[in-house]
Amino acid sequence: MAETRVAVISVIVENVESVEAINALLHQYRQYIIGRMGVPYPKKNISIISVAMDGPMDAVSALSGKLGALAGVSTKTVYSRK
Repeated sequence: MAETRVAVISVIVENVESVEAINALLHQYRQYIIGRMGVPYPKKNISIISVAMDGPMDAVSALSGKLGALAGVSTKTVYSRK
C-alpha cells in the first residue's frame, strides 16, 4: 500500500456552474476524504470549501489539479509533514 499523507485542499468557487463537476470529483476521490466543509459567502458571490484528505500524494495532487482546472475554481493544497 502506498504511503499516505494528510492534506487540506482549499477551494474558492467563483462560478456556480462548476459545482456539479466539483461534487462529481469529490465523489470520485471519496475513499481518501476525511471530511469537507463548504461555506457560502453571498457578499462576494463565492463559496469556500475545505477538503481534508488522507491519501497518496498523487491522489491528493490529482484531485487538487482537477478541481483547479474547472472554470472559476481556485485551489491550494497544504500537506502534513508526516
